[in-house]
Amino acid sequence: MQPQRERSKVRPRAGWMVMGKRGRASALEVCRVLAVFLSLFPSASLQCKILKCNSEFWASTSNSGPEEEFCTALRAYNSCVRRTARTCRGDLAYHSAQHGIEDLMSQHNCSKEGPTSQPRARTPLPPPPPQLLPDSQERSDGPEMCHYERSLPRNTALPNYTHCGFFGDPHLRTFGDDFQTCKVEGAWPLIHNKYLSVQVTNTPVVPGSMATATSKLTIIFKNFQECVDEKVYHAETDELPAAFADGSKNGGDRHGANTLRVVEKVPGQHVEIQARYIGTTIVVRQVGRYLTFAVRMPEEVVNSVEEGDNQDLYLCLHGCPANQRIDFRNFRARAVEAHGAGRTRSGTTAHGFTYQSAKVKCKERLPVEDLYFQSCVFDLLSSGDINFTMAAYYAFEDVKMLHSNSNRYHIFEKDAFMSNAAQRGTDLLSLFLLNCVAVLVWIEWCTGL
Repeated sequence: MQPQRERSKVRPRAGWMVMGKRGRASALEVCRVLAVFLSLFPSASLQCKILKCNSEFWASTSNSGPEEEFCTALRAYNSCVRRTARTCRGDLAYHSAQHGIEDLMSQHNCSKEGPTSQPRARTPLPPPPPQLLPDSQERSDGPEMCHYERSLPRNTALPNYTHCGFFGDPHLRTFGDDFQTCKVEGAWPLIHNKYLSVQVTNTPVVPGSMATATSKLTIIFKNFQECVDEKVYHAETDELPAAFADGSKNGGDRHGANTLRVVEKVPGQHVEIQARYIGTTIVVRQVGRYLTFAVRMPEEVVNSVEEGDNQDLYLCLHGCPANQRIDFRNFRARAVEAHGAGRTRSGTTAHGFTYQSAKVKCKERLPVEDLYFQSCVFDLLSSGDINFTMAAYYAFEDVKMLHSNSNRYHIFEKDAFMSNAAQRGTDLLSLFLLNCVAVLVWIEWCTGL
């Protein structure tokens, strides 16, 4: 990117305190602190649902209102936190919320007895702003640097947009259009550059199986000059929020805040995050019990590496490590052999898919036998979860929406084989050249004796 697009530095903020008439503003800061804590330590919130309580309280207090309404929201927040006691008892964020609620009750003279209706976001008195227009018609509501393509020098060719997708059991399509099936259990980084970071957490689908799927996703948008504040989006199974962790839906209070926004397409199932200041669109879905991720991003942003950062582990850029990859051609061969011998593969669920029945089911949504079709078959055989059919289907739909080259929508098995063969060829060539250098050094050393 251009030099003037450097990120502004984050100014440190003091920890939360509740004092005098500014107690309410500090209370809202508590929510932000808790949200960031849960994003940094995702394992703490795997079972503990304190994040949901925090988001609801923030949403209900985001606009000023009568003291009575604030106390009602605070009591509802307290009830929500108390319901999480069993799963959150050892959680630092849970205990911080407890102490914070006690302080706020005292500062605002709120009684612990009274209405405890669930918090609801209040409608502001002024009329709502006009609906945002599509990108091509949108007015300039921020500096030019907050609109990626407008910020480029004139007469510059349009940027090359790339795509990465992560779905199913799980399957990865990298920015370079490599297609891989991986194990990657636990927390793994998908993307990390100057502008944002994405991390997924994968959990076993079937106990004792190597099959995993994404149960948690965290995206951190880093603050950027006059455009956006730092924002965290956190989703997990059965919690696909329509807002950032602090309850907001845009980039904060800066001039270009609307160039980052969360758009809920289907409640609880499909969210789109538009980050126009870096030319990026992210799609997050929940299909069945698991999440899928897809992104469209300019090459320049993809390669905007932090100084001294090692990008080797970022899956969207370099793929899964070799020891985490699964060759589903071997898996499929075993499934076909088992089917031919009349045996049922161990580890299937009550759905009991055979290779042929899995193919028939996947064909309903994916008529072309590309790697999305093959991944669907693999997922049905390895987990028996019929929802993975839709995960593969939506992953391909996201490709059609986000990929810039329609000729590359489909990836076939021979393409993946050629890509792997080319990589192996490069590795062998490097090894050969290294051996040649070693021989030359040895000859030179022997000659000098």
